Amino acid sequence: MIIKSFELAKLNSYNFNLHLLYGNNEGIKEDIIKDIYLKNFNGELLKYDEQEVLANKDEFISSLLTKSLFQDSKLIIISRSSDKLTNLLSEILEKEIINSKIIVKCSNLEKKSKLRNLFEKEKNLVCTPVYEDDNRSLNFVISNFLKDHKFNLSQEIKNILIERSNGDRIYLKNELSKLKNLSISKNKINIDDVLKLSNLAENYSVFELSDNYLAKNSKKVSNILNENNYSPEDCILIIRTILNKSKRLLKIRSEIDNNSNIDQVISSFKPPIFWKEKDIVKKQAQAWSTNEVKDIIFKINDLETLVKKNTANSMIFVSNFVSNY
Repeated sequence: MIIKSFELAKLNSYNFNLHLLYGNNEGIKEDIIKDIYLKNFNGELLKYDEQEVLANKDEFISSLLTKSLFQDSKLIIISRSSDKLTNLLSEILEKEIINSKIIVKCSNLEKKSKLRNLFEKEKNLVCTPVYEDDNRSLNFVISNFLKDHKFNLSQEIKNILIERSNGDRIYLKNELSKLKNLSISKNKINIDDVLKLSNLAENYSVFELSDNYLAKNSKKVSNILNENNYSPEDCILIIRTILNKSKRLLKIRSEIDNNSNIDQVISSFKPPIFWKEKDIVKKQAQAWSTNEVKDIIFKINDLETLVKKNTANSMIFVSNFVSNY
């Protein structure tokens, strides 16, 4: 059964023991686990990777049958899962040995995925796709945070936070937490406070690098790479920033294919492009064809997989990627 991320209240009406969360939005996955499963949970929390579970299949099944002497319930979270887990979960369902709640976390799954099909078709299983946050959902995150912690931010500051968060609600919440701590000693927070306190100013080179890569400004890209000493974590941020900007560029290019007036497309684009960005976005749209942008997106996904498998050489991979068109 499919229950979307905004329909999770439905879970209260059913007794699901297995829940598949798939997609690249790790922030929403964390929120679902925290708000739906861990809130008021007093049982035993167990965390595994798929490889651990498959390598110790018999022990894992045995753990589902064994009750803790100290805890009445178990919550099991299996991360980095894939179709390889399908047979084991099917076996568990056939034997009806579930007495714990199991959350299966995956990245994006294709429609033909065996794991996805299992969870979508079985009535006693639930799956939830978690898509990338847009400006509307990020605004909702900010509103809830400000309401919960009882302080205010101007709309201009909210816009800056959303723009620089690059669609990552985890990063956004980290920045909001810093501002919340500042609000204890300062009644009114201004833009300068945001830039000084948060990592937004420090990470500006990441956004600048992404913009100039997509504008094919090789000289500027080379200068930024030479002036900054990026960490493996920065490399992931660079990749995801380029990916998100590439997806926006793909939408713009698709609209330009139907309307040759590039200025009109950029001016009417939703969500609106900030005026400071319009010139660089125009250069990006002129630098690539629609098919070329699609090719970039596929290559960036492959690059992220490569970097995660070999973090020691992550900057070499990223530098080679952004230096070659």
